[in-house]
Amino acid sequence: MTERASVTRPRLEALADRLAAVKPAGALVAFRVALGLLVSVSALRFLAYGWVDELFVKPTFFFTYWGFGWVKPLPAAGMHALFVGLAVLGVCFAAGFLYRAVALLLFVAFAYVQLLDVTNWLNHYYLVSLLLLLSATMPLGRAASVDAWLRPQTKLDAFPAWCTYLLRFQVGIVYVYAGLAKATSDWLLHAEPLNIWLSARTGMPVIGAIFDERWAAYAFSWAGFLFDTFIVAFLLWKRTRAYAYVVVLFFHAMTFLLFPIGLFPFIMCASALVFMSPTWPSTALTLVSSPRARARARSPLPTASSPRVHPALIAVAASFCLLQLLIPLRHHLYGGNVLWHEQGMRFSWKVMVREKNGSITYIVESQRAHRTWYVSPHKYLTDRQERELATQPDLVLQLAHRVRDDFHAQGHDDVTVRVEAIVSLNGRAGAPMIDPSVDLVPIEDGLTKASWILPEPQGPPIHLRPAWSAARLASRSGS
Repeated sequence: MTERASVTRPRLEALADRLAAVKPAGALVAFRVALGLLVSVSALRFLAYGWVDELFVKPTFFFTYWGFGWVKPLPAAGMHALFVGLAVLGVCFAAGFLYRAVALLLFVAFAYVQLLDVTNWLNHYYLVSLLLLLSATMPLGRAASVDAWLRPQTKLDAFPAWCTYLLRFQVGIVYVYAGLAKATSDWLLHAEPLNIWLSARTGMPVIGAIFDERWAAYAFSWAGFLFDTFIVAFLLWKRTRAYAYVVVLFFHAMTFLLFPIGLFPFIMCASALVFMSPTWPSTALTLVSSPRARARARSPLPTASSPRVHPALIAVAASFCLLQLLIPLRHHLYGGNVLWHEQGMRFSWKVMVREKNGSITYIVESQRAHRTWYVSPHKYLTDRQERELATQPDLVLQLAHRVRDDFHAQGHDDVTVRVEAIVSLNGRAGAPMIDPSVDLVPIEDGLTKASWILPEPQGPPIHLRPAWSAARLASRSGS
């Protein structure tokens, strides 16, 4: 035991030294500025487009995350004030003003907004929450910032290497797991759901015509799989880093043009900045600077170290990384197709891998009253909430309990609540998602496998016939 400890200790000390080694601050400053401004832009978009009212004021029912049912929205004025605050905090974060407090407040406020309603779930906002949390632990506000200007004695020209490594790990997890999520027969062998999505965009100028070609969906599917799975490796390799980032910009520009996914492409481009050389901002500036500035830029890089990272902090960071590795894999514990049963779907970075829609009707029966009621979700939900409900079993269960409570309040305390849920996955024919014979009243949501969710439909998805092919077939049959 003593011999093993004597070997392990130097290794931990070497790791601590490597994590404490400093890197020029430029790349992470650029990341800080980009992330803060994107948070502000996101908050302003919610205010400008009326999304605050639509998502947090208009609904009368909110779907909660398991264990977070206590999180409730503020009154209308409070929600509007919160988004104004998010916009202001985002600017302060970008400028590095009161950085530590602002980063923590921004994380809490941003996470609170995400927890209000499951139907508002977006992968990239979850990523932003994690990046804000990590940023709150880092000294990113001590370089090129208002704080450094107000308190010059705290100014840093370089940050400890662990900041870069931790942020790279988090962003890398997103890309790699998003790529692995596409390693399915639907995506690679049948080009679904891209075939469905691209077939709806044949009217786009210039490039729309190619979406009528069968090969286009396959090309885009394989390109998406290869990009997500391997781009991190090329971003990490110094020789290919700059070229890889150009590919990142091009890829996300295409997704922005083709799909209505909001700020997702911009957030991913900003996040990928953590892979760039720590000196790239100053290197870029020297191209347009004076000879004296270029001479300063060629001066040796900092070689000092920040205080050695305490082993306890290494353990905390390692635990965080381990959670980020394991949480996206938890769906394997449930078996079956996670795109169908959705257990373990959230927080797993399965980005844009399914086209799913359905219809839901609740069947309420009272033996005592000898009556049956058919309840539409539209009575409780906005149109957007209803679309999300139709494909996610745990949300169906939550609303079933609300229906139960309403009937109990009317004096029908013996009711059973069943559901007819017909769902289509990647263009397949609609199939029952939930056992229509099961009473949902006594079932509680949790982490165990939901036996009341039926197995996914078998067989391959459809492949939409291109418009030119359909026209050709029609002309042949007519002749």
